[in-house]
Amino acid sequence: MAESWDKITHLRTGLIGCGSIGNVIAEAIDKGRVGSVELVAVYDIVKEQADRLVAKLSKKPVIVANADELIKREDVQLVIEAASQEAVRQYSLRVLEEDKDLMVMSAGALVDDGLLKEIWDCAKRRGRKVYVPSGAIVGLDNIKSAAIGKIYEVTLTTRKPPLSFEGAPFFRSENIDLHAVEEPLLLYEGTAKEAVRLFPSNVNVAASLSLAGVGADKTKVRIIADPTVKEIIHEIHVRGEFGELETRTVNKPFPRNPKTSYIAALSAIATLKRIAGNILIGT
Repeated sequence: MAESWDKITHLRTGLIGCGSIGNVIAEAIDKGRVGSVELVAVYDIVKEQADRLVAKLSKKPVIVANADELIKREDVQLVIEAASQEAVRQYSLRVLEEDKDLMVMSAGALVDDGLLKEIWDCAKRRGRKVYVPSGAIVGLDNIKSAAIGKIYEVTLTTRKPPLSFEGAPFFRSENIDLHAVEEPLLLYEGTAKEAVRLFPSNVNVAASLSLAGVGADKTKVRIIADPTVKEIIHEIHVRGEFGELETRTVNKPFPRNPKTSYIAALSAIATLKRIAGNILIGT
C-alpha cells in the first residue's frame, strides 16, 4: 500500500481535466504557490487542451494518452479531477484502488448515494483520502460544525446571467429562450439532488453544501436566470439548533467559461496547500 501522507514531504500529483479550473490549479503548482507539490502528469479527453496547458508551464508534466495511464503511474500520489461529473463516475474508484488519494472538483457526481457509498467504502478499505474543496461558496466550515447537532433547513439560491445556463439538460424539456430573458426568472426550485442532475455544470456547489450538511435530498435549491447580474451569486440560509446562518458569495466567472466561478479553482489551490502543509486552520 502507498506511503501515508504524514511521512511524505513532497506531494506528486496528476491532473485529469485541462480546462479553466485545471489551468489555474496547474499554474499555481508550477509557480510554487501551493508549497511542496509537483504536477507530474496531465490528461484531457481533448489532447489539444493538455498541449496548450503544458506549453505554458515552466516545469513540464507528462501528457498521458489516457486517464488509466495517469492513474497507474507509480509517481502519482494524488489525482486531481477537474473534468466533469462523468469523469468522477469513471475514474474515482480506479484511483482509490491504485492506492492514490483523490481530489474531486465535480462534486455534483457525489449526490449519487450509490457512488458516494462505493467511494466511501473503497477509500476506507484502501486507507485513502478523498478531498472535496469548498468550491464557489463560503461557510462550509460552519455548516459542518452545525451538522454535528440538528439542522432543520438548508437552502441555496443561485443567481447567474441567463446565457451561463446554456446547454444544461434542464432545457431539453423546458422551452425557454435564454436570449429573451429580460428580468429575473426562477428556472428551478427543488432538491439539490435533482438540481445537480439538471444543471451539472452550474451547481456543483449544491453537492458540496449537501455533503457538509443534511444531504442532497433535504437540501433545497433555487436557480435563477438573472439578466441584471454579471457575476455568479450564491446565497445560503441554514437554520438549526445552533441558530441561523446566512452567507452571500458574489463570484467572478471565468472569462472563457461563464458556467464556472474563478474562486472554485482557488478553493482547490487552498485545499492542496492544506494537504501539503503542516498547520491546519479551520474546521
